Amino acid sequence: MKTLSKWILTGLMLLLSLDASAERIKDLASILGVRENQLLGYGLVVGLDGTGDQTPFTINSTLTMMSQMGVTLPPGTNIQIKNVAAVTVTASLPAFARPGQTIDITVSSFGSAKSLRGGTLLMTPLKGADGQVYAMGQGSLLIASAGESKTAVNHLIVGRIPGGATVERLVPTAVGQGDFVYLELNTGDFTTASRLADAVNREISPDNEIAIALDGRTIQIKAPVGGARVAFISRIENLQVNAAQAAARVIINARTGSVVMNQSVMLDDCAVAHGNLTVVVNAEIGATQANDATKANPDNKTGKASLLHLKRGIALGDVVSALNSIGATPQDMLAILQAMKSAGALRAELEII
Repeated sequence: MKTLSKWILTGLMLLLSLDASAERIKDLASILGVRENQLLGYGLVVGLDGTGDQTPFTINSTLTMMSQMGVTLPPGTNIQIKNVAAVTVTASLPAFARPGQTIDITVSSFGSAKSLRGGTLLMTPLKGADGQVYAMGQGSLLIASAGESKTAVNHLIVGRIPGGATVERLVPTAVGQGDFVYLELNTGDFTTASRLADAVNREISPDNEIAIALDGRTIQIKAPVGGARVAFISRIENLQVNAAQAAARVIINARTGSVVMNQSVMLDDCAVAHGNLTVVVNAEIGATQANDATKANPDNKTGKASLLHLKRGIALGDVVSALNSIGATPQDMLAILQAMKSAGALRAELEII
């Protein structure tokens, strides 16, 4: 538990030190419309060493492919396919990808294949959410190997093909269209949005306001047209902005008991009882009274305090340290923090993962 307290306090100090530094706009926000697009396809992997699957859709897909290539079989022919596997193919199409460029693809078994090692993906169309084909995938699979490691296990039904798909269709973006570009904050915050708009106006156009915060996440900026827009966006992305301090937040890992805070979190008056632990926070008590607390619980055979008296305004980090000092378990801390949040004494967002 002492190690846990050390990590909590160290992480808190690091996060607090980061709040005071200026950040580039490109680290705080992204350009609306500049994003990746997910692609998905269904195909066949051939050339397997008897490790394919015998599922009906694999057989039907193979027969359909053969008929498209001019090979037909008499109706009712029973075929045994051991070297073919049905797979799904996924990829991320980056922004501004042009026809002819290549992207990496991931190939995963769709049926009961035992291994895709040594297989070759046949030409597979990759479609976007709109049903249009944006890339074509094909190539030899690379399967990760655990090498000589005794702890790692080979996962043989998923492989990758670096540069295995060729882009066939351009995804239009709105960056070069219209009179404005829009910045979207990675984390919505009205103060940061206002400061970002002020920084753009001050550094780019001090005599004419070109940027305005539309809400807590979106900033509208009047931009030049044509090729000058790229250089204009580049200047904006590298401007420095002092981001607003984030709202107080406490994150608890319910499995490990880890507690992470992004800044100092203070407590209001409250009294929480959990098992043989009691935490009282009020304005009339000046400090932790561990000795008296031990006496207050004569059934405590371990000799550890089970009653904490804490002064109003104490930081949550001090409460966690105090609970550690009396031997509280991670589950005890989780229950106490949840109770404090429910009572309105914990002035922070509480997230449990």
